[in-house]
Parts: sequence; structure tokens; C-alpha cells
Amino acid sequence: MYQTIEEANQAVIAKIVAGSPFLMDVVPAESVIPELSEGKVLLHAGPPIRYDQMVDPIQGACVGAGLFEGWGETEAEVRQLLETGEVKLIPCHHVQAVGPMGGITSAHMPVLVVENKTDGNRAFCTMNEGIGAVLRFGAYSQEVIDRLHWMKDTLAPVLSAALHMKPEGFNMNVIVAKAIAMGDEFHQRNIAASLAFLKEMAPIIAGLDAFENQKQEVIQFLADTDQFFLNIMMASAKAVLDGARTIEEGTVVTAMCRNGHEFGIRISGMGDEWFTGPVNTPKGLYFVGFSEEDASPDMGDSAITETFGVGGMAMIAAPAVTRFVGSGGFQDALKTSNEMLEICIDTNPNFSVPTWDFQGICLGIDARKVVETGILPVINTGIANKQAGLGQIGAGTVTPPIDCFEKAVLAYAKKLGFKEE
Repeated sequence: MYQTIEEANQAVIAKIVAGSPFLMDVVPAESVIPELSEGKVLLHAGPPIRYDQMVDPIQGACVGAGLFEGWGETEAEVRQLLETGEVKLIPCHHVQAVGPMGGITSAHMPVLVVENKTDGNRAFCTMNEGIGAVLRFGAYSQEVIDRLHWMKDTLAPVLSAALHMKPEGFNMNVIVAKAIAMGDEFHQRNIAASLAFLKEMAPIIAGLDAFENQKQEVIQFLADTDQFFLNIMMASAKAVLDGARTIEEGTVVTAMCRNGHEFGIRISGMGDEWFTGPVNTPKGLYFVGFSEEDASPDMGDSAITETFGVGGMAMIAAPAVTRFVGSGGFQDALKTSNEMLEICIDTNPNFSVPTWDFQGICLGIDARKVVETGILPVINTGIANKQAGLGQIGAGTVTPPIDCFEKAVLAYAKKLGFKEE
């Protein structure tokens, strides 16, 4: 269809720029992801993986999901199901979904529904649980299970009812454009976007006829959860990038994710195929009493934000976050974003960054440029304790292994008929 790789890549990034994600609803995962209704099934972050390959925090999150679903009354009962292969494991990305950290998603967990109105496709993501002991970092105590049930029984129905008051949905590009001018980079810092979302939702929730006893606690939860918008951003980026990857040509990176065992990428010209390499452990700042020796290898689908052009790719947009992830100060953030531009095709005019002289965010990571320059995408990330149940112990940055990009470029060259010498 396209005469050159450059033409194909331009078509892909044009799709990204034209993407129009709208938050439409919050629904039980099984109602929009049919695979979750086929017995005992869990979704997970990253490329495909077996249970015995999972790091302890992701195994812990699987246990928590099993307890939440009532597959057993004890940890031992659920672990036996997992260890004997009675639970089917599917990557979130394979069913139009994304998940933070472990990414574990089960049938009755509520998910955000984001529709890319440009291409008519949808993407899904669980909601942010807040901080502390949470499933995404591998915790599975009764407190964690109780919160998941509250999210299913209270948070989701209230948000769904509020979203139904706007049948056309909420335009996420508007909130992202507003929040990036207020200092968010949408991976480790979502404070402005979460508050902008609350500003839109609170009056609608307050005006609902039903849920009189639940409205205040839902508004309070949204007010307390600085990272609530992260999961919305993840689903929005997934919806836009899935729309763009309908053009199955070119070398634009359309997904980056990790599962604690492998890092995986997809490129536009190779469709659904994963190109993987060994995952790295994040470098960053640790909470008091913890060090890199306590850290789990990197995990999560949240690198879809960097794939879209925000997160670590847009470090310059969020000076307040640079110290938190251990990347130094403003000049280091500027250097990082300028370097990221070297492996991208263009900038996105929809989201200009005031601290970058109003230049647009990075647009279209080109796998060829990564291989040619040796510059790797920078990903902002939370750091989990390598032991399940102990939660987040810090924040930092991580990069993919270059193997992923080399494999992807070689595979695409082979598809085009080039032979290795």
C-alpha cells in the first residue's frame, strides 16, 4: 500500500494524532471481555507468561484475584488452582485491555471503558486502587479484598451512573491537554488530570438521585487518589494506539509492556507479534528502609503511556516528578525529553508542553531509530517489593532491553523481503 517505510510510518502517526478517546462507562470486566466468562481466567500485564515464571508480587496479585472471585477460601486453595494450571492466564493486550503493575484482572472487577471515536474501537483498564496495600503491587490481605469489593459494589455503579448522564462520554484529549500544561506527565504524576476529572464528575455525582449514602465516599475516594487518572490514561493510549495499528506497515512502536520476566514490544508492521527480551529492574529513589536489593524486576502495561508519548518520554512536562523518580532536576528532565525526540518520528500538536517552549509531546517511537542510535525509551515506574504483599517501595525509571527493538526490525525487514547477510 505504501511505497516506503517512511510513508507507512507517517500514516500510523497520523492515526495517533487523529485519535479521539472518550471515557464512556465503568462496567464489570466480563461484560466487555468475553474471555473472562470462560471459567477461571485472569488477565495479566506484559507479554504471555506462565504462572511459574511470574515474580512473587504478580503471583500474589493472582492469589488476591482468586480470593476476590471466591475461587477458594484460603491462599493455599487459590495457589493450588494456579499451580495446577486450572486458571487460564491471558495478557491484557490480547483482549483490548491494559493493567497497571501486575495487571491482574478478573471477571467481576470493574473496568473503565474508553472508546476511540475516530476508529470505533474500545480499550479497557481496571480502576486505580489508591496507595498502600493494593492488588497491583501484589498485596492480597483482607483489606485489599474488601477494597476490591467496595470498588465493585459502590465505586463502579456510582461512576457508571454519572457517566450515563453524558451519553457522548468525556473527551480525554481535553483533560490531557489541560493537565499537561499543569505539570502532569501521566505516568508517575497525574495530580492535575485526576483533579480535572474530579471537577467534571463531582457535580454530576452530587446530582444523582440514587446512591445517596455512597456519593460522598466516592467523591472522597476520587479526591484522595492522586493517581486515579493513570488508569484512564492507559486505556486512552491503548485505544488510540490500537486504532493506529490497524495500519499493519511501518516500524512505529505500538505497545511496550513488561511482566516481571520479559519486556515486550509490538510494532505497526508486525501486527500482534511480540518481540521480547529480559526485563530490567528500575533505578530510582526508595522509601526509607528499602534499597534496590528489595526491588522486583519491572512489570506492568503502564508503559503504554510512554508508547503514546507521555510518561518518561515527556519528563520535561513534569518538573515536580523528576526528583521523585530519581532523575535529577529540570535540566536532566530537559535532556531526557530532547533525547527521546531523537528516537521519535515527530511531535504531537495536540499536547503542547509549556516547559518545552510549547513543543508537542513525542510522537511515534521508531524501532529503527532505537536500533540506529542505541537510545532506549525512558519509562517512569513505581517499584514493587520483590516479596508479595509488601507493596510499593519506591519510584524510578527503567528502559527496555535493546533486544526487543533489534528483533522487531529484523523481523520486519524479513517480511519486506530483505535477507540477513
